[in-house]
Amino acid sequence: MYFTDRGIEELVQRRGEESVTLEWLGEQLRTFVDQNPEFETPIERFATWLARDDEDDE
Repeated sequence: MYFTDRGIEELVQRRGEESVTLEWLGEQLRTFVDQNPEFETPIERFATWLARDDEDDE
């Protein structure tokens, strides 16, 4: 188990029943980077990965 798995598990536990839009997620990621600029590169990579996730299906 990776350290991040704990945070992911907490997210699923606390908010697993909620529905969110990608617009909402984008705003949350922007807010996070504004408050934690040292995470700009990992968040950028994560967002790009999410945006291109379906490219392997083609």
